[in-house]
Amino acid sequence: MGYKRYERYKDSGIEWIGEVPEHWEITNLGYRAKMIVPMRDKPTEFNGDIPWIRIEDVDGKYIEDSKSEQRVSKELVKKMNLKIYPIGTVLCTCSCNMGATVIVKRPLISNQTFIGIVPKKDLDSTFLYYAMNANSERLQHLSEGAIQRYLSRHDFEHFKLAFPPKDEQKTIANFLDQKTAEIDSLIADKEKLIQLLQEKRQAIISEAVTKGLDPNVPMKDSGVEWIGEIPAHWEVKKIKHLLVSKKDAIKPGPFGSQLKSEEMQEGEVKVYNQRNVLDNDFINGDNFVSYEKYQELRAFTVYPGDILVTTRGTIGKVAILPQGCEIGILHPCLIRLRVDNSKIISEYLQLIFNNTNLLSNQLFYQSNATTIEVIYSDTLKNIVIPLPNVQEQMSILENINKIYVLFDGLIKNIQAQIAKLKEYRQSLIYEAVTGKIDVRDFTPNTEGVVLDAQNSN
Repeated sequence: MGYKRYERYKDSGIEWIGEVPEHWEITNLGYRAKMIVPMRDKPTEFNGDIPWIRIEDVDGKYIEDSKSEQRVSKELVKKMNLKIYPIGTVLCTCSCNMGATVIVKRPLISNQTFIGIVPKKDLDSTFLYYAMNANSERLQHLSEGAIQRYLSRHDFEHFKLAFPPKDEQKTIANFLDQKTAEIDSLIADKEKLIQLLQEKRQAIISEAVTKGLDPNVPMKDSGVEWIGEIPAHWEVKKIKHLLVSKKDAIKPGPFGSQLKSEEMQEGEVKVYNQRNVLDNDFINGDNFVSYEKYQELRAFTVYPGDILVTTRGTIGKVAILPQGCEIGILHPCLIRLRVDNSKIISEYLQLIFNNTNLLSNQLFYQSNATTIEVIYSDTLKNIVIPLPNVQEQMSILENINKIYVLFDGLIKNIQAQIAKLKEYRQSLIYEAVTGKIDVRDFTPNTEGVVLDAQNSN
């Protein structure tokens, strides 16, 4: 919906603010708030009640505790002369990711990632929160060019903002509280829909590679607890029986002693790592070795068509090295597979590993653990999978590709809607805190969510 404008405007003299209502003031933030700069020293012990926060603790509009549960005693505060942010302080990040903003709901202490902006009596905390939020890109821009990106107390004190009278600030803050909550609710609903679509797609894929495409086909017991019934004409095969009959058909990356991290800093030959596999991106990457080192490790060379499997952290994810990729070797956290394509299509194995729980279920059963941190080649080659003939594998892949196109289209459409809602949200905040719209007649909605933000679609 459209919002009315104020009757009279004046030039703010500030390019990124533009015109403001005639009765608003343009002034330095330092005249309306006091800055609290945290001490450089980190607390030496955490055995008190005052939360010690970091950027990782910022999640939402308010902050009142540390996710790590690190808290400082009053005695240590006094001893180290640590700075405490009072309730109502607006914290703003002043290094690295500039402009992230949050309101303090409980006395806190922080590291030097933040500066505390304590409003004086003529400044409302929530209005300030939205004003700083609207200027996050500007703060980011102001910090560019320094060796280490950082904004000082002086930068914040001299940062100019537009200030209406305090009662008007509160009305604007109430307006934005309600409208952003409505938009956030819409975004959350759409994100949930994406999650449901992804789960549905996963279920369809899992059904296809364990039960086939024909719901009326005769079934048999696979003999494997975590697989259950499979089509009667399918087989259950171990990975090792699907590899080419050549030495090193399954090849783990070099041991740490063979290839140390300091040896992967620069050179002429690429080291393909877990990130390449997880992102299915074999162009980017920062790991390289010298040609001399490559000569030592030639046995770990990978070629187009090789299947690479992640072995640590996010384990068991697969990517196929594409045609035209540059020469490279395995990272120690990868295993290379070379399958017999007369028995299994590489893309079919990739589909099973990346889109079903067959691998993780077997690892959990075998280890009796809830978290698996590493997978070894001996374990991998004994993983069992249900397997149709190659012709049926092709049919399943073709069907799943169509499913991907359908679901990806739906998901991308929803993601575009979310992006528009986020743009609308940020635009609404900027327009309200700079007076481009007049919300003085706003009254909070008490009858449910008003979906004004849908008009942004």
